[in-house]
Amino acid sequence: MNLHIDDHLEQELGVLKLSGEIDAYTAPQLKDKLLNLVEEKPKVEVDLLKVSYMDSTGLGVFISALKLSKEKDHEFKLINLQENVYRLFNITGLNEVITIENTIEGEMS
Repeated sequence: MNLHIDDHLEQELGVLKLSGEIDAYTAPQLKDKLLNLVEEKPKVEVDLLKVSYMDSTGLGVFISALKLSKEKDHEFKLINLQENVYRLFNITGLNEVITIENTIEGEMS
């Protein structure tokens, strides 16, 4: 499947706006882009508003980004998750360790 990555960079903040699907096929592209951004910017937000599907490889990408952000003492958060994508973070307990804001069509726990 396809994943489109649009980045918006400011002095302190890097924002990745994603659309499409995050799976074993698209995760490597996302991981490269995201880890470079986390390395460079003290604050990173990933906007998942238009992500319709994500599997466990996507979770792995975000765990890698979280680890790197902690090593660098940078901020990292996910925003605008669709309910079905947020559910993955909730089921795995990752919603307790990754900052998640503004879920869509669902309530945060």
